[in-house]
Amino acid sequence: MDRSFFKGFWAVFGAFVIWGLFPIYWHQLKQVPAMQIVAHRVVWCTVFVVGYLLLRHGSGWLRAALGRPRAPLMLAASSVLISINWGLYIWAVNSGHVVESSLGYFINPLFNVLLGVLVLHERLNTAQRVSVGFAAAGVAWLTWQLGAPPWIALGLALSFGSYGLIRKIAAVEAIPGLGVESVFLFLPALAYLLWTQYQGQSAFGHLPLHLDFMLVAGGAMTAVPLVWFAYGARRISYSLVGIVQYVGPTLQLLTGVFLFGEPFTAVQAQGFGLIWAALAIYAADGLWRSRKRGPLPAMTTMAPAKPD
Repeated sequence: MDRSFFKGFWAVFGAFVIWGLFPIYWHQLKQVPAMQIVAHRVVWCTVFVVGYLLLRHGSGWLRAALGRPRAPLMLAASSVLISINWGLYIWAVNSGHVVESSLGYFINPLFNVLLGVLVLHERLNTAQRVSVGFAAAGVAWLTWQLGAPPWIALGLALSFGSYGLIRKIAAVEAIPGLGVESVFLFLPALAYLLWTQYQGQSAFGHLPLHLDFMLVAGGAMTAVPLVWFAYGARRISYSLVGIVQYVGPTLQLLTGVFLFGEPFTAVQAQGFGLIWAALAIYAADGLWRSRKRGPLPAMTTMAPAKPD
């Protein structure tokens, strides 16, 4: 395994650790409306990322990023998907749904299996079919017992899984890709923040100074794991990405239960248990298949696993 592989692995691992601990960060801003937090993430992420790109590459970075076939349309779509994911996630965290949010990211790798089948026409082996069946049973159990589907979890899995697929296919480098996404979202986000300021509804400037700072720093906190993930996921196999991603939702679940005191009932444990069984089967199959093939290759085509 070359240096590129190890750099990719640690970049992806670090991204999932940050994502796993994000509830602690956003919980400090729970008095700020979720839409305002998302808008600040977009605005300040744009400032940090585009500023870096201009200093490093000049104005040509945007033309180069958009010069790939279909890149403008695909990055516009990915920018919408990631903003939806951010908004739903922040709202869920600050509304006391960290445990269900973690479920979304446990489901995500198996949702990517379905993306591989439906979009890229991949075929599932027996272990993969069994794992998808266990995950579907877990979601069905939670739906039946709780009286409604776990919409937060399903929404997070759908939005982030689709985002990862588009970024994979677009094949734009990590930082320029994030820069383009930020540019697409910048003006709507800025207009929204200015409107809330005009309406006297803006939280920024009316909070303790350290919370204003956290809104600004959220841009950098947003950029770093997305760049690490996009960088790393193109340099390691997609199956390995799918295994490493379990770090994120595990940290989220532990945070929700032990730090924020959210309930984790027997019904949830049974539903999660079926999904964890699905992930165990899927991970074991991926490891067994990778050992048969030898060293894991750099990621070239999408295999059934999870981006986040």
